[in-house]
Formats: sequence, structure tokens, C-alpha cells
Amino acid sequence: MTQLLVAASLVASASFAQAAPDVSRPETATHLLQVDEGRIAYDDTGGAGPLVLAIPGMGDLRSEYRALRPLLTRAGYRVVTMDVRGHGETSALWRDYSAHAVGRDALALIKHLNAGPAVILGNSFAAGSALWAAHDSPKQVRAVVLLGPIVRDGSPSWIAKTAVAVGFGGPWRLAFWMAYWNSLFPTQKPADHEAARAALAANLSEPGRMDALRTMVGLSKADTEAIVPLSRVPALVVMGTRDPDFPDAAAEARWLGQALGTQPVLVDDAGHYPHLEMPERVEAALLHFLASEVEQQRSEPR
Repeated sequence: MTQLLVAASLVASASFAQAAPDVSRPETATHLLQVDEGRIAYDDTGGAGPLVLAIPGMGDLRSEYRALRPLLTRAGYRVVTMDVRGHGETSALWRDYSAHAVGRDALALIKHLNAGPAVILGNSFAAGSALWAAHDSPKQVRAVVLLGPIVRDGSPSWIAKTAVAVGFGGPWRLAFWMAYWNSLFPTQKPADHEAARAALAANLSEPGRMDALRTMVGLSKADTEAIVPLSRVPALVVMGTRDPDFPDAAAEARWLGQALGTQPVLVDDAGHYPHLEMPERVEAALLHFLASEVEQQRSEPR
């Protein structure tokens, strides 16, 4: 999170409108799945098409897939998006906020829907959740799509570590995170960006949610990195070349692509949300990948 330093410098000027259109509420109704410690919130476009389960990154809501949902639905897929632990309409308080735990939630949801195997989309840390779900139950995961994936620990400087500690250390922590989040769209912002920003700030203002986020930020990803070379499911890696979470986003994408045996898709000038910042440049590669994996599954002997 190299841009957390930028967020720290912007925090003083951050402000959030509290009365804005709530894009955190999808067009379809919210459903709740009870798991061991709490409830997982999700929405479901329904239909009989192949299941695509989309998981947002930490510090964001399932509405981050609002640009991809209609594209996938029109292509015939059943699209389900879920809020991760601590976020959105999912319960705030959990003992475990790891990528692995969120991967288990994804598997519980696929089982509940009785619609697997699924293609799992995971953004940021949730790319690790997609990999964990495939690792734990490969029969339930047809393929994974990793968007702006963070699946291993970086090497932040002491300055960056101090910025994180200070940023999360006081009553300004919400403004700190929102300034950082805003910086993840370096080239262009969605038309509804301000509404999304207000909805996210309102959600993170709820009791327990910033504590959950702070816990997530501090977790090591060493366990996720260890399973990357063990992955055996088809994978698509999509990375914005200006993703500020990496010193060299293209190099990170190439490393992960090589580890997973796939050619990464680099979206020039996009940041951490290529599927939201420039969905039209992600659509073709995504739909081609999904179609090829679904067709291959159908042609395999039972």
C-alpha cells in the first residue's frame, strides 16, 4: 500500500457527503447466509446460467462489481456478489478476517446456492480468497479471475509502516482510508464515484467496521503466497499498470501469471480497480476466459 503515504497527506482535506445515492445496495435484493460466527450478505441475479461469484477487496463493498454485473448477466451468467467479513451488510465482528476465512465463506455460499462449480472473481486481497476456495474445494471452483491481486506481502519502508500506524491510530482513520481508496483510481473515476464514496464512508462509519479493516490490513499473506504454486484451476490475472499498491504492477502481474501458468492481462493506465475504472477494456478478456472455461467443462466426460 505505497499510496497510504499519499492518503495521509490528503486526509486533512477529505470530506464525505452523508446524503448521497446508496450504490452499496444492488439492484437485486440482499440475501443473508448464516455461517459459523455471523451472516454473509450477498445479492443474486438468479437464472440458470453458470455461476460467477464476485468478492470485493478489503475496505470496499460488493457494489464494486456494479460495472461488470450487467455485462456478465447479459452474457448469460448468474452473478452473485458478496460482502466480505466486516464490510457492507455482512456481520462486522469475527474472530478471523483472513483471505482463507473469506474463501471458506465463498465455498459455503456456493454450497448454499447449489449452483457450483463457480468461477470466482476476487479483487485485491480477495484474489487470495478465490485461490483458497479453489485450493480447499477444487470441485466447486471452475476457475478464478484475479483483479488487482494482492497475494503476497510487500516490503514497505518504515515510513510507510509509520504512515499506516498513524493513519489508523486516531479519529481521522476513516478519512485516512477514504483518501487512500480515492487514490486507487489514478486515471478516471466512474460516473457514480462520489455516490460510491459516500456509501462506503457511511458503511465504514458503522461500529466495528474500521476495526475489522485495520485487522485485515495488518494480516500477513504468507500463507496465501504459499498456495499460489499449488493452484491447479484455470486463472485469469488482470492488473492495471498504474496500480499504486505495487512499485511495479506489471512485474507483479507477470510473476503471478507465471506462477499460475497464465498470461496476465495488463490494462494500461488503470489502477487497483481495472474492472471498475475501465470495464470496457476488461470485458472482452473476461468474457472470452469465462466462455472458454465453461465450454471446456461442458465438453469434459462426466
